[in-house]
Amino acid sequence: MNDLFDLSYQMNRKNLEPLAEKFRPKTLDEFVGQGHIVGQGKLLNRLISADRITSMIFYGPPGTGKTTLASIIANTTSDNFVKLSAVSAGVKDIKSIISVAESDLKLYQKKTILFVDEIHRFNKAQQDVLLPFVEKGIIILIGATTENPIFEVNKALLSRSRIIEFKALEKEDLDKLIDRVLGDKDKGYGNKKIIFEPGARNYLLSHVEGDGRNLLNTLELAVITTPADEEGNIHIDIDVISNCIQNVNLRYDKDGDQHYNIISAFIKSIRGSDPDAAIYYLALMLSSGEDPKFIARRLIISAAEDIGLADPKALTIATACFDAVNFIGMPEGRIPLAEATVYLATAPKSNSAYEAINRAMAYVESNKSLEVPEHLKNIHVNKDKAQEKYKYPHAYEGAYVSQKYLEKDLKFYEAKDLGFEKDIVNRLRNLKKLK
Repeated sequence: MNDLFDLSYQMNRKNLEPLAEKFRPKTLDEFVGQGHIVGQGKLLNRLISADRITSMIFYGPPGTGKTTLASIIANTTSDNFVKLSAVSAGVKDIKSIISVAESDLKLYQKKTILFVDEIHRFNKAQQDVLLPFVEKGIIILIGATTENPIFEVNKALLSRSRIIEFKALEKEDLDKLIDRVLGDKDKGYGNKKIIFEPGARNYLLSHVEGDGRNLLNTLELAVITTPADEEGNIHIDIDVISNCIQNVNLRYDKDGDQHYNIISAFIKSIRGSDPDAAIYYLALMLSSGEDPKFIARRLIISAAEDIGLADPKALTIATACFDAVNFIGMPEGRIPLAEATVYLATAPKSNSAYEAINRAMAYVESNKSLEVPEHLKNIHVNKDKAQEKYKYPHAYEGAYVSQKYLEKDLKFYEAKDLGFEKDIVNRLRNLKKLK
């Protein structure tokens, strides 16, 4: 009787599986995208095919195949494969896995591959537990994260792992996924008559931000919520796709899969000087279990990019917020986060420094390097020339003297008459009068 119930459960479970899970690739041949790392002859392709996996950190946006590639490795390797979620696992779980791994290596000469999803959620103590066993080769670590591992993964652990960067899926990759779903009569919609109205398919491809899971979730929602016409055709138009994408994106996933949409709205609300909207998105992220340090880092970027020299204190406050969150943790960390959010949202805005460095970087990348003017070169190297010609600003009134600092007359920084930057504008105007 139990076998009968189990069989029924397995059948129902298979039918209820989301489309994204049904179409999760089982082999490298089925894998879509990331040709730069799993394409024919590429390093990861060779490692998987030869079953010579080394410790790695998979890093990139959600829905790009990090967990899927780990599953493919699990299906192909002769080593033990253990999967762990950093969201729910603790030190006790890690030690238990390590104990079994040590035993298997001693008794059967069999290594263990440990896949840690959302590895950035592991704190320093949890990562430190792994380190000596990764060093000894008892554990082969594969971590997956949407966060930059440089900031979130123990440097010692990072130095013993290869960082594999995943990129957002290209339109061509997403198009292949749609074709697979529409043509598969077993797992997909091969038995249904689905018609994309003009522009709808391209709209779908353009609005899922290179996220394969988002694409399949949106397509599934569009199909199951659209009734067929009298001839059995399901017509998918732009309005249907738009509504379904919105519904998918508004489900904030505390494990990190959907956080990019909300963090984008959060930063744009700060940029738009709307403290109420910004606080709402902050509360939504914190209530959903978002990493507060992830939010604090974005505040630092916003302070430099959007407020900039209109209020230089904003960067100090945002940096202090990160330090405070890192020091006191949650739930109290919500308070400095709220303070910094409101300050940044209500501060005057200027992106002049952001624009200046972008202009300068673009110039440097497309032009040959300029020669340093002779009088600015190291005086110890060029005593005969530079020592006499260089004018020391502090020796002049107002600590300013006009002289040439670039071989060409270039302009990258354009000060804006906003907030504190008004003082900079006035100072630059006064300096021009002294020339």
